Amino acid sequence: MRIRELLFVGAAFCALVQPASAKTIAVSPGDGAQERLQEALIAAEPGDVVELAAGRFKLSDGLSLDVNKVTVKGQGGSVTILDFSGQQGAGEGLLVTSDDVVLKDFAVENSKGDGIKSKGADRIVYHKLRVEWTGGPLATNGAYGIYPVESKDVLIDSVFVRGASDAGIYVGQSRNIVVRHSTAVENVAGIEIENSFDADVHDNIATRNTGGVLVFDLPNLPQMGGHNVRIFDNIIVNNMTPNFAPKGNIVANVPTGTGVMVMANRRVEIFDNVIGENGTTNIMIVGYRFPFQDPKYGPLPREVSIWDNQHSRAGWDPKFRGGTEIAAAMGGSFPAIFWDGAGGSEYIPIIQDDVPALSLGLKDVAADTAMAQPAPLARATSRPAGLPAIVLPEAMEAAVR
Repeated sequence: MRIRELLFVGAAFCALVQPASAKTIAVSPGDGAQERLQEALIAAEPGDVVELAAGRFKLSDGLSLDVNKVTVKGQGGSVTILDFSGQQGAGEGLLVTSDDVVLKDFAVENSKGDGIKSKGADRIVYHKLRVEWTGGPLATNGAYGIYPVESKDVLIDSVFVRGASDAGIYVGQSRNIVVRHSTAVENVAGIEIENSFDADVHDNIATRNTGGVLVFDLPNLPQMGGHNVRIFDNIIVNNMTPNFAPKGNIVANVPTGTGVMVMANRRVEIFDNVIGENGTTNIMIVGYRFPFQDPKYGPLPREVSIWDNQHSRAGWDPKFRGGTEIAAAMGGSFPAIFWDGAGGSEYIPIIQDDVPALSLGLKDVAADTAMAQPAPLARATSRPAGLPAIVLPEAMEAAVR
């Protein structure tokens, strides 16, 4: 075959395997918005932008996206609103199951289930989004606001979530995670990192939730052994909203007035935060205190380090069994930091904050908190080398610049 013919065949082959030029698919609110928006998400090809106009999209069902490398963007979280008040089903507002997706500059209101969920979606970006249940804290609200799960490389940047009956910003069973510059208000859990590896949570505001920031590891899940989580440079204050989680949810057990709660996780660092006005305590380190059958699960927190946080008032109204009695015995308030004591000395958290800290002296996770034998925890003189910062792929960072 002559060289010119070879070049022609090669060019034709490239044309077949390369995607068409990226395009913008514009969608406006109004009649038929449900069908037109879902059709746009189905028709999108890798590299495309689905651009939502300003206005209120009145939707009757959830939306889904399963195409890689698509951007869904609005004109801002106060002007482009996906309104699910009339949603018929109980599912998510928006479900994403594809990789390299960017979601930015729009709002989701009053979804029957979770606000925005992504599952198995690697390198996903949530940027300048608002997810809100506008009636305030209600058990009938959706469970999660922003909800990536089973993913690698997750960026949550500059989002606002209010009213979730479980967690406003939740990342579960994922790895390589950054949650930053975001605000969680009037949720049960403001920000929750669960069964995940390698996460940085920084420069956020968690206020008027039941609990501000939770770092949990739970049994009977495909990914367990949560570790390497840094909580730093956040404002975690006035988390005094009464717990409104539906009965049976694990977060229904979070005491009202919790700043930061670490449960059954390892290598967790809490530093340079402003934490205060939390009626139970500012920081609690506890084991998983519920029955479980999973032999691979470790219920005790370990290698938790706490330093250079600014504390204000805490512990005047502890909302856990036995807490009121312990507070009374200590002069009317609970300390700013406590550890349940489970596992003994090898599990003692490293605490360098200059505030009172307490062990409840509960040697076993099965022990009743009402049987606590409190004792002060000494301030540590040293701590291990810090965990490394999380680095995300440059394309993800570029998407929010």
